[in-house]
Amino acid sequence: MDQQPVIILVRPQMGENIGAAARAMLNFGLDRMRLVEPRDGWPNPRAVAMASGAAGKVLDRAGVFDDLPAAIADCDFVFATTARGRELPKPIYTPEAAMTEARKRIVAGQKVGILFGPERTGLENDDINRANAIITVPVNPAFYSLNLGQAVLLTSYEYSRHTLDAAPVDPGLAGFDPASQTEVEKLGDHFEERLQEAGFFFPEHKAPMMKRNLRNMWTRFSMTRQEVQTLHGALRQLLRPRDQ
Repeated sequence: MDQQPVIILVRPQMGENIGAAARAMLNFGLDRMRLVEPRDGWPNPRAVAMASGAAGKVLDRAGVFDDLPAAIADCDFVFATTARGRELPKPIYTPEAAMTEARKRIVAGQKVGILFGPERTGLENDDINRANAIITVPVNPAFYSLNLGQAVLLTSYEYSRHTLDAAPVDPGLAGFDPASQTEVEKLGDHFEERLQEAGFFFPEHKAPMMKRNLRNMWTRFSMTRQEVQTLHGALRQLLRPRDQ
């Protein structure tokens, strides 16, 4: 992805969480990570192990900085993720609103950074003061702590969901092809034939309406090919002569 924000992990403590953040980023097409004063140094084998394969490339190209000012020096706009910060005079965004704003700025040619704090304490006020705006997730107030990887995943998803090709609802059924109109039509013919033989369409003057109701039912069901074939087989089996 050419146009994307920079994910900046400030004083991350555990290599596993850095690796989890890298995986979360790559899940949604992001690969620009920066690390500020990682507690256990860099590179970190635990981060690589957690990144699991392809996400290792996010770690390979990650920039490492001695302090936050250096990490955001080339950024035009910076968001700080925190559950606190309401005492600071900064605009507060939900992740969705923040990433909509980030996308607008990036398309306009700006570089946007997103800060994530250390696992135990989160960002300090001095860190947040360097940001232009705050991102706060509307979570359960009785338990508002998010894992670092979860926070990065949520933000990455919100940024990428308007850029990745994905239908909001898949009209198909997993592993099954939808039945064609012709297949549904033939099933309707089969039912009408068998019901006609059984004397179902009675009285005769009501037959057209009864047939229309049946046709409407078949089309409303949105059946798969397998379901159509199953109903054909059920009809044939019901009418097969039985040994007395």
